[in-house]
Amino acid sequence: MMAPQIPSFDDLPPVEGMPQGCAWGVFDKDGQKDIYGTLNLLTPDVVKAAAAEVQEGISISLNWPIGSIKMPNFFRKSLSHKVLKLEDHQAGLHYGFDDEVEFNTQASSQWDSLCHFMHVPTGLAYNGIQPTVEELQDPTTRQKLPTLDHWHARGGVTGRGVLIDFKSYAEAKGISYSPFSRFRIGISDIEAVAAYQGITFRQGDILIVRFGVTEELGRMNGDEQAAAMSSHHVCGLEGTPEMARWLWNQHFAAVASDNIAVEAMPPIVDGQEQPLIHLVLHQWCLSLFGLPLGELWDLQALADQCEASQRYSFFLTSSPLNVPGGVGSPPNALAIL
Repeated sequence: MMAPQIPSFDDLPPVEGMPQGCAWGVFDKDGQKDIYGTLNLLTPDVVKAAAAEVQEGISISLNWPIGSIKMPNFFRKSLSHKVLKLEDHQAGLHYGFDDEVEFNTQASSQWDSLCHFMHVPTGLAYNGIQPTVEELQDPTTRQKLPTLDHWHARGGVTGRGVLIDFKSYAEAKGISYSPFSRFRIGISDIEAVAAYQGITFRQGDILIVRFGVTEELGRMNGDEQAAAMSSHHVCGLEGTPEMARWLWNQHFAAVASDNIAVEAMPPIVDGQEQPLIHLVLHQWCLSLFGLPLGELWDLQALADQCEASQRYSFFLTSSPLNVPGGVGSPPNALAIL
């Protein structure tokens, strides 16, 4: 299958009532509203080309343990893990264990579905939908919503991952920053790291950016995590329309990072800090482009292996939980070099 030809940001067809750059309708087929967004760029040809990245047979998990955010009620619901003892009381035998888990899908490594964050001025999600809690939970309506369970119908996510290891680059170049600050990187920074690492982007790449946030949080207890994040300042990508335009024009299939929101927090609009409801890239990527975002991924082992292998591209697989109507999920992501 040939790679789809999609317009650049400035050439996207206008959508009534929406800003230039809205990609609604671009991936629609036969009158059916698309629910996959930029995952449509992961064609069989793209996946076959990505499989050539498997050269050493090394597989690395990118999943931070569920429950790694340790502060109850600070970062949504904490993990509850209950172990059940399996017993045959009549025979007086103990023969095994089950377990039950309950957690918020935003509290560790995750994918955000295209229903997760709306375009704030209109209240609409990707492709102009306006989902409700009832529709997301109703089997008769959720089939038409861009939720994560539908990814299984297309075989999950498989493609070429590319790591932008900003943390290692910053250390090599003497750039100092705190993970828990307003520090943000722009387009020129990403391109500088890509050149330093010898990466050339391709259509359908899954962009992964390392800042070192989960590594810092993983060394902390719950009180230390709460103190570090109490200001809601976390480093990340520059949240601007210019960054959104660049991400679209690279034709990435998805973008993930090891920080909390991919983009830096808090959002800054017209030079002023804004509440988190005004996250810029969340609105552009999830709502207007249909570009999935991954957050809080565990990237240290991947960065170490990329440095050892002296290459920063790899085959990536991801299969989120198949929860009907799922808005977010652990990515269950593997990088294979």
